[in-house]
Amino acid sequence: MALTLRQLKYFVATAELGQLSQAAIHLTISQSAVTSAIKELEDSLGTQLFVRTASGVTLTDTGRRFLNHAYTILASVDEAMRIPNLESTLTGTLAIAASYTVLGYFLPHHIQRLNALYPRLTIQLHELNRDAIEEGLITGQYDMAVLLTSNVSNPELALEPVIHSVRRLWVGAHHPLLKRESVTFAEVAHEPFVMLTVDEAAQTAMRYWNETPWRPNVILRTSSVEAVRSMVANGSGVAILSDMVYRPWSLEGRRIETITLLDAVPAMSVGLAWRKNKEPSPAMHAVREYFRRTFMEPRASS
Repeated sequence: MALTLRQLKYFVATAELGQLSQAAIHLTISQSAVTSAIKELEDSLGTQLFVRTASGVTLTDTGRRFLNHAYTILASVDEAMRIPNLESTLTGTLAIAASYTVLGYFLPHHIQRLNALYPRLTIQLHELNRDAIEEGLITGQYDMAVLLTSNVSNPELALEPVIHSVRRLWVGAHHPLLKRESVTFAEVAHEPFVMLTVDEAAQTAMRYWNETPWRPNVILRTSSVEAVRSMVANGSGVAILSDMVYRPWSLEGRRIETITLLDAVPAMSVGLAWRKNKEPSPAMHAVREYFRRTFMEPRASS
């Protein structure tokens, strides 16, 4: 079985984070996809790279040596991607609208790579809320958008989701719910709840809460993800947010843990949007193909 870049990326993320679950969150894929990729890699190499423990995984001696090679390979690939494509004839300007969450936690890295791949293409970014993005796409003010496609229902727009980020319960490092074998909305309803409001997060949350007999005990509504992070890490409340915006530490340096709820919680879908029946320009086609290439393999594996 041939070694793949996907296996190397998953291996490095697991080695750096020390937990398969945290690597999956960081990569915005399922834990089973990470586990399978590492097993494939170990089978290909014919040796064990990690020792599994109750608290996570640690590198074997072979794993530590292989990690240095993995860093070298990935760095070389990344450097190659940064080399301007001087032979590219793609020129012009592409206006892309993006929502707050997407621009803050997803898009900048991909814009940098697109700029490296297509140095003659000028990408203009615009941060807007969903209503303004939809109107701008329909009127032709923007060519494309990257936004939470799970929030869009406008029949005049074409949508192409690229990732589906799982929503989990966020709790402080020593929260009693971490000791439970399973956690449901019934348990969460008794906890002080911090409700994020940006990008229609509160409306989305209430849609899935309304499918249960329970309601969140909201103590704070805020548009700041960092405020939610700090409140949760400090033990002042809990929250349900997507893996895409998850970080294990608050600004104060306190730990945040996640719990997968037993009840169904819809994932947050992020993707592309454009006006239906709009003839895609070469630049639009290039952006769509970039996201398809970037996410098709991880999505198929998960």
